[in-house]
Amino acid sequence: RYTGRETPMACAVKITRALQYILEHKTRDGYVFRTDLRLRPHLPGHPLALSVDDAEIYFERHGQNWERAAFIKARAVAGDIAAGEGFLKRTQPFIWRKHLDFAAIRDIHAIKRQINAHHGFGSIGVAGHDLKVGRGGIREIEFFAQTQQLILGGHHRALRGRRTLDTLERLAEDKWIDAETAKELTDAYIVLRSLEHRLQMVADRQTQQLPGRERELARFARFAGFESVEEFETRVSTVLRTVERHYGVLFESEADLAAGRQLVFTGTGNDPGTLETLREMGFRDPETVASTIRNWHHGHIRATRSTRARELLTELTPSMLSAMQRQPDIDEAFRLFDLFVSRLPAGVQLFSLIRANPRLLVLLCDIMGAAPRLARHLANDTSLFEAMLAPDFFEGLPESSELREEFGIRLGDARHVEDVLDIGRRWAHGRQFQAGIHALLGLADGESSNETHTVIAEVIIDTLLPHASEWLAEQHGIIEGGSFVIIGLGKLGSRELTTGSDLDLVFVYDAPANAQSNGARPLPAATYFARLGQRLVSAISSRTAEGRLYEIDTRLRPSGNAGPVACSLANFRAYQAETAQTWERQALTRARVVAGSGSLSSAVEQVICHTLENPRNLPGLERDVRQMRERIFKEHGNEDPWNLKHARGGLVEVEFIAQYL
Repeated sequence: RYTGRETPMACAVKITRALQYILEHKTRDGYVFRTDLRLRPHLPGHPLALSVDDAEIYFERHGQNWERAAFIKARAVAGDIAAGEGFLKRTQPFIWRKHLDFAAIRDIHAIKRQINAHHGFGSIGVAGHDLKVGRGGIREIEFFAQTQQLILGGHHRALRGRRTLDTLERLAEDKWIDAETAKELTDAYIVLRSLEHRLQMVADRQTQQLPGRERELARFARFAGFESVEEFETRVSTVLRTVERHYGVLFESEADLAAGRQLVFTGTGNDPGTLETLREMGFRDPETVASTIRNWHHGHIRATRSTRARELLTELTPSMLSAMQRQPDIDEAFRLFDLFVSRLPAGVQLFSLIRANPRLLVLLCDIMGAAPRLARHLANDTSLFEAMLAPDFFEGLPESSELREEFGIRLGDARHVEDVLDIGRRWAHGRQFQAGIHALLGLADGESSNETHTVIAEVIIDTLLPHASEWLAEQHGIIEGGSFVIIGLGKLGSRELTTGSDLDLVFVYDAPANAQSNGARPLPAATYFARLGQRLVSAISSRTAEGRLYEIDTRLRPSGNAGPVACSLANFRAYQAETAQTWERQALTRARVVAGSGSLSSAVEQVICHTLENPRNLPGLERDVRQMRERIFKEHGNEDPWNLKHARGGLVEVEFIAQYL
């Protein structure tokens, strides 16, 4: 019984570290053994030594099929042997399934395809070949045996042996494989293991890779007992081809998802061949990609906590990486894909849908690569992906009347103002996402997509304004005879909103002279309508659990930030006639009333039209427009031709020409 002051776990960790040090530490007499603790059941942050209960929980919740295969060979070798054997006995249900689990078999097949560098029986280069994980290597022999153990061992206890050669013999005896296959794989295993041992004797290094240079390969061939390098290459090549042939037949009906490439994300470290494959695919940071995918497979994110989710992801990974190759910035696209997957509450449903409809995976990767803003929306709200599954998602974008009716129906579930805000955000985000996808896929032209984005904003403003008014009335009453309108400018005013556009708004009110609200806490008209504007801005731009609707910019109001949030009709008329500068009148070319009182709307529209129709001093107008263009270029522009908005000849200049005319 342990009676120390430290916790049992802390004590066990110290013992583990001390044992590892004793085995690995080099003295003048050398070292005992290299040690590898990466096969222990663990997640990031787990200690070197786990309690039996914690390890069992890990296997139940996070264990993978490659770990099942690894633990086939496990045995207690030191310490409390009885306790060790007791723990291994408790892992038996994890390793040996009672039923033939076809989902697990698909996962085993997928792992095989990941490890398999190439499919087919072409020639194998000997120089530089990895005898363990390369084509036709030791790993394929082990996997040949372990795969059938995992599939059959649940019912056939005789196949639960630890030794690869014993398993091959038993498979042949029980007629699961023919005797010739067992003999050829056994002979190959002995040859490859012997060569592996000799490789590690050369420089006392843990390596399984044959020399890549001709002179070094010839020297090693003689060390291995061959008369010439040609004889050595012939023998090794024959062995590797034999193993590959049997290994390929094992799952010959399965498609090769790796598409002729080495993709290994099992185990605990980055596979060199996989890193090279990722580089060839175009990734600039293959180490991060490999580590990220390995974390997925280890259940480090919510979406892959279940065994089924990891099985599905194992199958989908090669196809996902291939789809990533279509993207202009493959690393950024992968980062956004990881962000999306990491925020999923669960993965089985989504991965199953993608498996059943591979086009969804291609579309998902296209979003990540070609539309980063849409990708971020998707990552922030993974329910948007479900919207793409609706039958009408890829049909024509809805008309304005349909959108207004749809949102009105959605609001029928609202019980409080907070419900209105959240429902509005969910609805707007879904429809904005749809419009963006339609533009991305060419299902809608830019004008149609912009119109949809604009109508969505108008519906939101028009719906939230009465709620803001009700809130203000509860606090301060109403102003009898008062009215309020919202002017949309910029892209909202010109009906050119896009995904991520902010809203340029100006608030104008009209009220009798010296009017005050009639509530318990009365406010003068200027303050009252300023509060109304602020309340509306908050309702639209504040972040709730469902995110934010739009960023709001009110700086285009008379006198900018120095002016009141809401401007009276009289002051608005006077400012436009007497004070407004040329750039403000340029902004007014795209102004229109988007919500509010009908009679006041007409009056404001008249002010806008009258201001724009006034005669101009053309030389002065041209000078002002040029100066403003140069000022904007100095602040935002450069000579980069891809700066489509601010570069010379870009969108700003097109807008300025139209506004000047």
